[in-house]
Amino acid sequence: MKQIWITRYGGPETLELREAALAPPAAGEVTVAVKAVGINFADLMARKGLYPDAPKPPCVVGYEVAGKVEALGPGVEPRWRDKEVFALTRFGGYSDKVNLPANQLFEMPSRLTFQEAAAIPVNYLTAYQLVVVMGGLRAGESVLIHNAGGGVGLAALQLARHIGAVTLGTASPSKHAFLKGQGLDHAIDYRRKDWFGQVMAATQGRGVDLILDPIGGPMWRKNYRLLRPTGRLGAFGVSSATESRGPRLLSLLKIGLSTPWFNMISLMNGNHGVFGVNLGHMWGEGEKIAGWMAAILAGVKEGWLKPRVDKSFPFAQSGEAHRYIEERRNTGKVLLTP
Repeated sequence: MKQIWITRYGGPETLELREAALAPPAAGEVTVAVKAVGINFADLMARKGLYPDAPKPPCVVGYEVAGKVEALGPGVEPRWRDKEVFALTRFGGYSDKVNLPANQLFEMPSRLTFQEAAAIPVNYLTAYQLVVVMGGLRAGESVLIHNAGGGVGLAALQLARHIGAVTLGTASPSKHAFLKGQGLDHAIDYRRKDWFGQVMAATQGRGVDLILDPIGGPMWRKNYRLLRPTGRLGAFGVSSATESRGPRLLSLLKIGLSTPWFNMISLMNGNHGVFGVNLGHMWGEGEKIAGWMAAILAGVKEGWLKPRVDKSFPFAQSGEAHRYIEERRNTGKVLLTP
């Protein structure tokens, strides 16, 4: 099989395409012939040595794939044979074939392509957990989606629109027209120093009910100041860490020093909530994940959830794919195809 390896910590040039052998699927596993692989920001952080959960290089990362079941291990239900599926992978997804537990498979809706299906697992489950499960967004409330043009951002926008919320999103000006076409109510230019004021103006000075922040560091503190009473701040990443040009350990130290501590008395007095989401730590909650995915696939079937694939790169251009995301050029999901 072909795999993309992180050979060492560093830039996109550290990614290397290699050949490897794949063992037969073990009990409870299937072999999937992969047609598309989702790239996530966690993969970029792992490459830079800023993602503690990732294996140390040399390693193969990747959290989601779509493809066709090629072989069944002992004990797997025959119904999975030759099925078109998408799945969560606990690393190892940057491969043209993977062995994974059958309970991590989801049957692919016929209306989706392999590429669209590979864009679902991480982005839509993360967005669902942020917006519906923990964010508790309701009709008429406001939600501020940072990096609204990214994969999670667009998924969150679709969920928020279906709920009937007022949507605000930060993005570079070149993405504003597209986002408004997707139903975003207020596009905010995050590169301007007064973006905080833009948000307050759009909410008539009241602040925001729910804020989704993948940036982290000092942004958490700034976003907290935007919450109106009963407002919630949801953190789901620290992408600001990848902007540091210094040594890896120095970058990690900067993250720690810039992370705010939230005082419980202040939270009570402000009627505010702060929560965090890390789908990679939900492996022991299979029933919850299955329930969330059922709701997501219902939205796909009804047509109001539609994964947007921005661009696909062949395995040989994995470095270019990482660079494309790092430069914030994507509007939607970026994929790798064997």
